[in-house]
Amino acid sequence: MNVVVIGAGFAGLAAALRLSRGGARVTVLDRLDRAGGKAALGDEDFSSGPTVVTMPQVFRALYERLDWDPPALEPARPVTLYHAPHGRTFGPEAPGQPGALESTLAQLTTPEASDYRRLLALARELYEAAAPTFLFAQPPGPAALARYAARHGRRASPLTPLHQLVESGPFLTPFWLRFATYLGADPYRAPAVLHNIAWVELGGGVWHLEGGLLQLAARMQAEAQARGVQFESVTQVTSLHTRGGQVVAAHTSRGVFTADAWVSAADHHLTARWLGRQTRHAALGVSGFALQLRLHEDYGQGHHVFWPADYQQEWRDIRRGKLPRDPTLYLHLDGRRAFVLVNAPPQPELHAQADNYAALILSQLQARFPLAVAEWRALSPEDYARTARAGALYGRAPHGLLGSLRPGWRVRGLSNLVQVGGTVFPGGGVPLSMLSGWNGAGELLGLPYDPLGGPDFV
Repeated sequence: MNVVVIGAGFAGLAAALRLSRGGARVTVLDRLDRAGGKAALGDEDFSSGPTVVTMPQVFRALYERLDWDPPALEPARPVTLYHAPHGRTFGPEAPGQPGALESTLAQLTTPEASDYRRLLALARELYEAAAPTFLFAQPPGPAALARYAARHGRRASPLTPLHQLVESGPFLTPFWLRFATYLGADPYRAPAVLHNIAWVELGGGVWHLEGGLLQLAARMQAEAQARGVQFESVTQVTSLHTRGGQVVAAHTSRGVFTADAWVSAADHHLTARWLGRQTRHAALGVSGFALQLRLHEDYGQGHHVFWPADYQQEWRDIRRGKLPRDPTLYLHLDGRRAFVLVNAPPQPELHAQADNYAALILSQLQARFPLAVAEWRALSPEDYARTARAGALYGRAPHGLLGSLRPGWRVRGLSNLVQVGGTVFPGGGVPLSMLSGWNGAGELLGLPYDPLGGPDFV
């Protein structure tokens, strides 16, 4: 079987590896000049998207499938350090380390500690209820959804918005709301069930992967090439042509490619556009505006979140299509490099404001965490639009009762195409994208579902 994979992000790389292991002859097309998807935008030695690892069991399982030595993972302690505008800091420790919960609670007032215990337990309950159906399984059909609703639907508070569920005072409420943004949500429009995302980080921890995620992408590509996979970089797909219920060709910036079967690891909306189909109208999730910084000094490893004075105002600005004037700042430190990311509306035309906005973000960061910056580069929603519709990092906004459900791998009416990646099942982020690519490709080959570590963190 000749298979073309469109996209060399983590989903496309995982798909190419499983296809090649299954005996297929694989060609990977990608519009960028290197593998890694969103992580590969910008300067070549920076990750411009994911910076750390969650769900470490997925990585361990993938390494085992590829006969690699176990990954070198170092836990981040604390998971992330949060900075309030008035100077207060909070650094939760992931459960599993001796005294971790006690250390976390000691940083909070008595009412805050009580709320933290309650909401952490609820996040775990929601995650453990949802994971077998919505993460570590094939895309659920009506029967699976009905079973989940019967067993767990009421506890998921389907009629309660997230911001009401996690209300716990001015210091902790933004902390709990932020996890929904990992799926592209406006946290003030997100459903309560997205609170389960908090357990992924607070239960499983945040981990540093030796060499970083860009090096992992390069290693996955090298492994695929050793298995005979061909990579065609700087190759932009413009359309997919069908005949008799099958995709027969891809027209690209470098000519026409044909194959027996296809995997689109691109944004779900882009796949539909290439097929000449309309996607259901729905609001897009958030984009990002980032700075890649080169530093004069080595600041070690660290993850910081700096809250704005008014978290709700940040999201009002984004809803209006504006770059927030006082955004939440995420800072990842990696030796003499740093990556700063803020939430932004999915509007590529905001690139015209990039230089001025970059200067604003840098001045706000320096006021709260001075860095010896040697040079910087900005990435706007226009840059992220190279791999996602309008730069929306996770596709459709996961708002409303069914908003977090992602499209399945199969494409209606086409027997030889599957779609995988962060905008389809099971969702965004590197571990879920790899799950999607690995198992979407497996479905194309008729292979059994592989949970890659399953829902447990052990």
